[in-house]
Amino acid sequence: MRTFLAIMACTLLATTASAQVYRCEHGGKVTYSDEPCVGAKVVDATPTQGMDKMSGRTRKGADVLRDENRKAVDLALQPLTGLDHEQMNVERRRHKLSAGDKSTCRNLDRQLPELDARVARSAANQKQEAETDLYKARKIFFALKC
Repeated sequence: MRTFLAIMACTLLATTASAQVYRCEHGGKVTYSDEPCVGAKVVDATPTQGMDKMSGRTRKGADVLRDENRKAVDLALQPLTGLDHEQMNVERRRHKLSAGDKSTCRNLDRQLPELDARVARSAANQKQEAETDLYKARKIFFALKC
């Protein structure tokens, strides 16, 4: 039952566009959350895109159809914008942020992969500090809704 609830929680968290899902362990207990924690592992919880034509009919939800339409528009506009579909999704998500917050998000876009790599290559005595730095950056990213 707990496994089923965890899977359902991941599925629900994944339904929001490009939301990160984190696997956190505290005292041997594993939890999944959209909020980062120290030592969190990012879980790929990309939702499926629906069934298409297995029964001879298209069966896709409105959100999947909307994403497909956006993808087609983004592909058509890519020569003008220079941005692919995922980059356009990021721009849509950040559209209402202030200029300062957008700048912070862009900086975090560069810092997060570097911090993640630092955690991976850290020695045992430096791992906690590296994980804390990564957590702080992820927390800011989450709070700003980057």
